[in-house]
Amino acid sequence: MIIQVEGLVKDYGSFRAVDTISFTVEEGEIFGIVGPNGAGKTTTVECLIGLRKPTAGRVSVLGMDPQEDGYALRERIGVQLQTSTLPSRMKVGEALSFFASFYEKAVPSLESLLEQVGLAEKKNRYFQGLSGGEKQRLFIALALVNDPQVIFLDELTTGLDPRGRRHMWSLVEDLKKQGKTILLTTHFMEEIQRLADRVAILSGGKILAMGTPQELIAAYGGTPRLILHLRPGEDPERLLPGKAWQKVSHEDGGPLKAILPLKDMREAAQVMHQLLATDMDFQALELQQPSMEDVYLNLTGKPLEVENSHA
Repeated sequence: MIIQVEGLVKDYGSFRAVDTISFTVEEGEIFGIVGPNGAGKTTTVECLIGLRKPTAGRVSVLGMDPQEDGYALRERIGVQLQTSTLPSRMKVGEALSFFASFYEKAVPSLESLLEQVGLAEKKNRYFQGLSGGEKQRLFIALALVNDPQVIFLDELTTGLDPRGRRHMWSLVEDLKKQGKTILLTTHFMEEIQRLADRVAILSGGKILAMGTPQELIAAYGGTPRLILHLRPGEDPERLLPGKAWQKVSHEDGGPLKAILPLKDMREAAQVMHQLLATDMDFQALELQQPSMEDVYLNLTGKPLEVENSHA
């Protein structure tokens, strides 16, 4: 095992941020920890990299205790933390050279590293002149400057637009192809579903469920659903009476959205065939498969975005 966590507890006074969690991460795996703001994700990472001392339990990274073997461990790991910054007048190339000087071993070519993260043309740009996405790419480069075996990415794409987020995802996928072991924390379910080999769902400092995205969706995601966007005046009951249609009216007077939960894909095919053979006037027909968003909703009773907005 590359990472082992056994009964990890972290208290801040009377507040328990991490409550007796256990998991392992295999070599070459992307392990995701997903949950709302305040769930304990960052605290868990900080315990693993030696920034926080656990209140109880045991953690091991590359066979080392982060508290006792911190110096040796930091030579072999890379870390991108949720909140990071650099001096505003430090240039991109200067930052890489500065961070490389901290390690006994650095990547053979800092130029190649800048190419890898898409910042080769920004080498002489000041930190203050970088966009949000460029800053995130720079922090990943700084996490990779020592050619680490294990990479910790904490809320990697927070604050990025969809294009910047997808660029980051591609970069993480490239790191996996290089054989890196990655622990990724996020509150974006789409991100975890795309990137993670296995996932731990964290809420209130506790792990609610753990497995591959496919396993979690099969166990907790529910069934497929059909979504119709109807023109005013149309009613799905006219075509398929007796079905358990859920109707969602738009407050702005727009089209009606009708949702039909389905047993399985066979029923989905039957219903879609019936709908497409009718003269019903609908604007769009969508078959929606269960996702990690549904997993979280079914486990907690709340959408993840609602929890984040109140965290």
